[in-house]
Amino acid sequence: MSITKSSPRQERRSPIERLQLTFADHHASLSWEVLRITAEFVQGFEFLSNLDRTVTIFGSARLPEDDRYYELARELGRRLARANYTVVTGGGPGIMEAGNRGATEAGGHSVGLNIQLPMEQKLNPYVKEGMGFQYFFSRKFMLDYSALAYVFFPGGFGTLDELFTILTLVQTGKSNGAVPIILIGREFWQPLLDWIVSTLASRRLIGPDDPGLLHVTDDLDEAMRLIRTAGSH
Repeated sequence: MSITKSSPRQERRSPIERLQLTFADHHASLSWEVLRITAEFVQGFEFLSNLDRTVTIFGSARLPEDDRYYELARELGRRLARANYTVVTGGGPGIMEAGNRGATEAGGHSVGLNIQLPMEQKLNPYVKEGMGFQYFFSRKFMLDYSALAYVFFPGGFGTLDELFTILTLVQTGKSNGAVPIILIGREFWQPLLDWIVSTLASRRLIGPDDPGLLHVTDDLDEAMRLIRTAGSH
């Protein structure tokens, strides 16, 4: 096993800083990468264990402040905060910012789980408590972990990836089927639901009851009712 000698500047760093420096080295060994992955999961679990009554909001990072779905996500964040829920998002811009913004404006708990990208994605300014992740899969697991409800606004590949991951976890019994999966925006989501019914269900590629796992609505009152019902169980 080869050992890389530290520079004098590195030796002046604290043990934690030196560990972080090693983890940031793209030429680190596979063993270090495994340790880094393990550390992210441990830190993530510890972080989430201190949160209560979480609702996770997903959606596009690209939607601007004047988009109607931004305002809907902002309003949902306000309502959740007023009902003493913790709003969790991916911590970035767009819909994520809107959810965090609404929660912060209502004086609630606003949390962001961010991803470190080559084109750096910073935590939006409305995140009051956050954690950064190096790996998509560990961040994704934490976003999917132990929420009272999952709320999806319109989004791209990342949003769809999260949606189908959660659907698969529920379908296979790996996640609680009583946790609602709420899709906000009928004009955006209904074509997808129609395809799921007409193609997947009709060909028996999924169970006949599986489309019922999705709740499509434009009504935030209905969304809050579903969330409160799930939280009361």
